[in-house]
Amino acid sequence: MKINENYRNLNENYLFATIAKKVKEYKAAHPEKEIIRLGIGDVTLPLAKSVVAALKKASGEMGEKETFRGYDDEQGYPFLKEAIRGYYGAKGVSADVSEIFIGDGAKSDLSNILDIFGTDNAVLVPNPVYPVYVDTNVMDGRKISYMNASKENGFLPLPDKNVKADIIYLCSPNNPTGAVYGREGLKLWVDYALKNKAVILFDAAYECFISDKNLPASIFEIEGARECAIEFCSLSKTAGFTGVRCGYTVVPNELISNGIKLNALWRRRQATKFNGVSYIVQRGAEAVFSKEGLAEIRENIKYYMNNAGLIGAALNKKGVYYTGGINSPYIWFECFDKMESWAFFDYLLENFALVGTPGAGFGEAGKNFFRLTAFNSLENTKLAADRLLNIK
Repeated sequence: MKINENYRNLNENYLFATIAKKVKEYKAAHPEKEIIRLGIGDVTLPLAKSVVAALKKASGEMGEKETFRGYDDEQGYPFLKEAIRGYYGAKGVSADVSEIFIGDGAKSDLSNILDIFGTDNAVLVPNPVYPVYVDTNVMDGRKISYMNASKENGFLPLPDKNVKADIIYLCSPNNPTGAVYGREGLKLWVDYALKNKAVILFDAAYECFISDKNLPASIFEIEGARECAIEFCSLSKTAGFTGVRCGYTVVPNELISNGIKLNALWRRRQATKFNGVSYIVQRGAEAVFSKEGLAEIRENIKYYMNNAGLIGAALNKKGVYYTGGINSPYIWFECFDKMESWAFFDYLLENFALVGTPGAGFGEAGKNFFRLTAFNSLENTKLAADRLLNIK
């Protein structure tokens, strides 16, 4: 027996496990302190009422012989795929149901999609970056290059003609920086991918937070993207499904490599390694895209974005540079007094019982930046904003 030696190249601890350990130790030493957690991007509002009703109804169906469901088509039930197709259509984007694959979340599909690509592909990821993009490729032993996202480019790096890549990761709105690509920026990436016969893995998990209608919510709004991009979406933040688990991936039929449709490869992979999302969850997901469901989740999104506005307002008063918070639930800002991010994490925890995420955990380019999320109660967010204002 031999292990996958690539695992030795991973960081010993996952970013959020390190944060949890530090918070646990602080709480043990200061049980009287009220800790405000704006670190991990987990939602706090309950599921929409229409979603809960659909989940209950579907659960009842599973208890009756006439409506019981067994194994699903591993690609997803037609009723949910049609609902998603309609959701895309409302954005002016065409997607055939054969191109929509139902999964248990964007994180899983972003990881599993690598099964259909050779390990000799060159990978390009932004820095700072969502750790999963890097770790999953390290596990496979791929060569990874980084495009520097910085204050100078608004944390929206553009293609470098001198860099050759086969697999490109883009996330918009971005995690962790909250920055959102405009149409011109995405068009440059699409053109680059087409020229280099590369594929863009486009993480659109936070598309529902984009309020500016001039900003694209899908890469398929960009001409040529159907020939070079795969889009990953999630209901985790859109509809509070972090504990329910459902997402979807769109693999266009036009996306072809060496005469083979990537759609067919992904379908084959899923048929072999994935048994699908439960009928009950898919009925709940279908309700998300109903008229009532969309109205309800938009109220939740409005709540979170109000929280983001409070944090942004506090940073404005302190004169601190940040991105995000307008079209994203993440606020990414420069650490006060040019502190390094882990030192700033400790400072906030020790002095203000406030928890965020050190930018260094997302890559070297984030070492002097910090991420806060809007996923908490209004009351706690107000307290967090006040604590930021009290930093000398």
